[in-house]
Amino acid sequence: MHHKDMTNTELTIAAYNNMAAQQDTVQSDPFRLHYHIMPPIGLLNDPNGFVYFQGQYHLFYQWNPFETKHGRKFWGHVISDDLVHWKQAPIALAPDQWYDKDGCYSGSAVVHKDTMYVFYTGNVKDENGIRVSYQCLATSNDGLTFEKKGPIIHVPEGYTAHFRDPKVFQKAGTWYMVIGAQTEDEQGAVVLYTSTDLENWEFIGPFAGSKMNGFGEFGYMWECPDLFELDGNDVLIFSPQGLEANGYLYNNIYQSGYVAGTLDTEKPAFAHGGFHELDRGFDFYAPQTTEDPKGRRLLFGWMGNAEEGDNRHPTIDHRWIHAMTIPRKVTWNDGKLLQQPVEELKALRQNKTTFQVVEGLEFVGSVFESEMLIQACHADIFSIVIGKNKLTYNRTAGTFSMERQRFDGRGIEARHCRLTNLENIRIFKDTSSMEIFLNNGEEVFSSRMFDDADETRIVFQADGQIEATVHKWDLQKVLA
Repeated sequence: MHHKDMTNTELTIAAYNNMAAQQDTVQSDPFRLHYHIMPPIGLLNDPNGFVYFQGQYHLFYQWNPFETKHGRKFWGHVISDDLVHWKQAPIALAPDQWYDKDGCYSGSAVVHKDTMYVFYTGNVKDENGIRVSYQCLATSNDGLTFEKKGPIIHVPEGYTAHFRDPKVFQKAGTWYMVIGAQTEDEQGAVVLYTSTDLENWEFIGPFAGSKMNGFGEFGYMWECPDLFELDGNDVLIFSPQGLEANGYLYNNIYQSGYVAGTLDTEKPAFAHGGFHELDRGFDFYAPQTTEDPKGRRLLFGWMGNAEEGDNRHPTIDHRWIHAMTIPRKVTWNDGKLLQQPVEELKALRQNKTTFQVVEGLEFVGSVFESEMLIQACHADIFSIVIGKNKLTYNRTAGTFSMERQRFDGRGIEARHCRLTNLENIRIFKDTSSMEIFLNNGEEVFSSRMFDDADETRIVFQADGQIEATVHKWDLQKVLA
């Protein structure tokens, strides 16, 4: 659909009209999730502008309201008091200005003097298909209506138009912005800007990237950078594109992970360790964090990835695709970043059952949380079969695997990680998704799954003795 000459209102009205026209089709989908943020219509991808403002959590997302493909992105918007119940807010940004006409791409939000400042990338393609990108600012006093201020940063020399996803934060009284970039010799990088007033920005320079800080070749583009301090470490989360699969590592088309160390914002310089993937599942990309009033570092990821071939989601027939992960609290422990579901999600629990695991034990459930506490594992191989999916811990090999049926029906695909011991498994299963947290969030697997049945059979299999307790809760439906 081409809406090139539409004003804001016409473009926004077209989106609302399409949403209204398709609402019955969308809502009739049995794969609509019960407690995950999803688009009311069309395609959702990156989380944007995650921020706490005037007593509520705000999350924006990359959104194409017209089709289930990537296209000219809007910013969709949801608001919550508690990270559990989310309400759709009015469309925040539409691609309706000369500097963002081909998409209001990803970005972030901060609060200053009771005003929300939203930073995003304006994507523009000229008549020859040449891309230009601008970092843009919009502000809001009520968190619902946004006034665009236009471009504040143009691409500096030495970089291609792949220059996007501004993430803004404050440190020692100064505002900083990190931007994902591609150098002219096609290496991924992250650059740093600084500002005293959020409107005038000064380029400091690149501080991390492919062929920097001891890295060899490490991707042709680094997307969605996010820089924050955790337990005395400077942590940079980013999504590198162009890594080759290496054994169990980098098995998705694009990756998401982090490096940690010490950042010197003056030079800038970043002494950091190796890259660690944040999630081992099939569907996780472009995560973004914020700090909330409780001092927690919270994270959302896009529960998707770049579409690969014919790995087609059945939800497309119902005119929508993709969702967010559940919100997670991020902590630092023993040199590693851990992710755990936020405490607030316990409000979803009902109908608790508890049982001891024995070989062949099974239960049914479609939307549930389960927590398995392992006291002793004498089995070499232990599996949990969940519908057409299988989780396997191989104690001898020191590995954990997730297998699922490919969406095109052509066989099984798998993801793995190394795991020397297994203490607990926490599973959040929704109608068409599963998030698995191992050892209190030491490893996480996030994946979409589309099994036929309303009720999923869960079966425990082991080739030896296991002493373990499972708690299981049904989870309430809170989103539509």
